Amino acid sequence: MHLHHIPGARSFRVAWLLEELGLPYELTEYRLGDLRQPDFLARSPAGKIPALDIDGTTVFESGAIVELLTEREGRLAPKPGEVERAPFLEWLHFAETQAAFIQNLNIQHVVIRPETARSVVTMKLETKRLAFTARALESRLTGREHILDRGFSAADCMFGFNVRAMTHFLPAADYPAIMAWWDRMRARPACARALDREGGDLFDKDFYEIPDA
Repeated sequence: MHLHHIPGARSFRVAWLLEELGLPYELTEYRLGDLRQPDFLARSPAGKIPALDIDGTTVFESGAIVELLTEREGRLAPKPGEVERAPFLEWLHFAETQAAFIQNLNIQHVVIRPETARSVVTMKLETKRLAFTARALESRLTGREHILDRGFSAADCMFGFNVRAMTHFLPAADYPAIMAWWDRMRARPACARALDREGGDLFDKDFYEIPDA
């Protein structure tokens, strides 16, 4: 398997899951400017990370890759008809709903140059949207060790990218259940290996304040 990857991006979800499943994989690191090149667009038509070369084909979209891997390996996800199958799918896809707001904040705070081209209105709106989803995740994790009651699953892997990124835009102290969950996840050997192998992230600041208009 070959994972196409940017440090600190959604590809971390896949790397973490591959480590949990004990599947060997190669890792190719990209820069943002590489994603519009024809060879990458042939793998991921929207020019977005991740893409995974697997079983003679390439799969894009992190949620699709995560579902495919759990079905292929028969682990870390409730099977159709089993208890918690619906919550598994709900939270797996909720992670991508939340990630859309994170991506918009990444664009405004990190990607757009010069800074004068950035939109304070967009920053405020997307921060509120992200906080709304963070409160939902905080509620879900309050009193739980994992996303699902049954224990660790690939749904937890989906939120690895989100929680690492959201604390650059939202105060971590406001979300104690999420932060406690992330401490538990980072203590998992597979998560630690994925973090070590990733080699950094996209951010040049620990926290991004919204500038005055």
